[in-house]
This record gives sequence, structure tokens and C-alpha cells, in this order.
Amino acid sequence: MNRLFYNKKAGFSLAETVVTVAVLGMLVVVVGKFGGDVFSFNRYFTKSLDVAGDARKVLRPMINEIRGASPSSLGAYAIESAGENEFIFFTDTDDNGVKERIRYYLDGTILKKGTIVPTGNPYTYNSQNETTLSLIQNVRNGATPIFTYFDTNYNGSTSALTSPVTVTSVRLVRVEVIIDEDVNALPSPLSIVTQVSLRNLKDNL
Repeated sequence: MNRLFYNKKAGFSLAETVVTVAVLGMLVVVVGKFGGDVFSFNRYFTKSLDVAGDARKVLRPMINEIRGASPSSLGAYAIESAGENEFIFFTDTDDNGVKERIRYYLDGTILKKGTIVPTGNPYTYNSQNETTLSLIQNVRNGATPIFTYFDTNYNGSTSALTSPVTVTSVRLVRVEVIIDEDVNALPSPLSIVTQVSLRNLKDNL
């Protein structure tokens, strides 16, 4: 009599096969999600770097202009106004001996720059001649001031000057711009902070 013997240890049972397929499926999902997360993180990170780089390109000339603030071509004080989201001062941006009136200000969610070149004889700064330029989009500072001001006693931890700021007391300007292209999506808001001393107004030498 021929007998057929069934080896229970050989192969996989249906239940084992189902479990194996399920585990493999979960691994595929996990690996796929991980890969997607890595891709998303890389995309967000790259986007943040691009935004930060663009913002720094804008802030660099701003800082240079603020550093060189000096009396106007009419002899007015170097700083006209020092507000939380607007800073007006005079500086020679093109080294021609004539001081332009520079206004950095927040208009909605856009950081803008206004420039007035004095005209006439004697010179006058006509507000109708102001040219404006949009610098940074999607600024979301909220209650955080773009401009913060410090006097000659600033040592790194000194409190900022309180509003309204006495312009003749300003010796250092701190600039902070918070950028968020989409408040409902990643990446998180990006904060760019820098500060500059007004070299022509130093009185602690």
C-alpha cells in the first residue's frame, strides 16, 4: 500500500501566508511613508534655505544704508522717524554727496522701501517724488516689531527704547523679519534677525 505522508513543517499555511503578506504590506507602507516624509522634509528645508537666502540679500543693503545714516542734505537730523514697522532716515546710497531720504516700512504683508532724492535749489525732499520698491513678501511679524531701537548704553542685554522713540537716542537698530508663505502649511515661519550700529552717531568713543 502506498502511503502519502504530509509534512506539516514544509511550506507555509494559508494563515501564515496571509500574515506574511500583511507584514510585508505594512513594511512597504512604512518605508513609503518614511521616504515621503524625507522627501517632504528635504523640500521644506530647501524652501526655507531659499527664503532665508533671499531675505538676507535684501537685508544686507538695508543694514549698510542704516549703518551710514547721516544728516540730510538740508542739515536735518540723520533719523526722521523710528517706528516699530517704519524707519525713516537719510543716507548717501550712491556716494555722490547727496543724501537720499530712505523709508523702510511694512505695507500689509510686504516689506517695502521708499526713496526720495532731493531736488531743486535749495534742495527739498518732495514726498510726491518717492519711488517705492517691494522687498520681502509674506511678512508675518504680527505683534513683533520689525525695528527695535537701542541707545548708547546697549550691552547685549539692555532693554530696547520704548515707543515713541526719541530719535536722537538711537544708536543701534535691530531688524527682525518673520516670513511665512502659507500660515496653514509647512514649513514653519522663518525669522531673520540682524542688528546694526549707526557709525555716524556714535557718542561713546
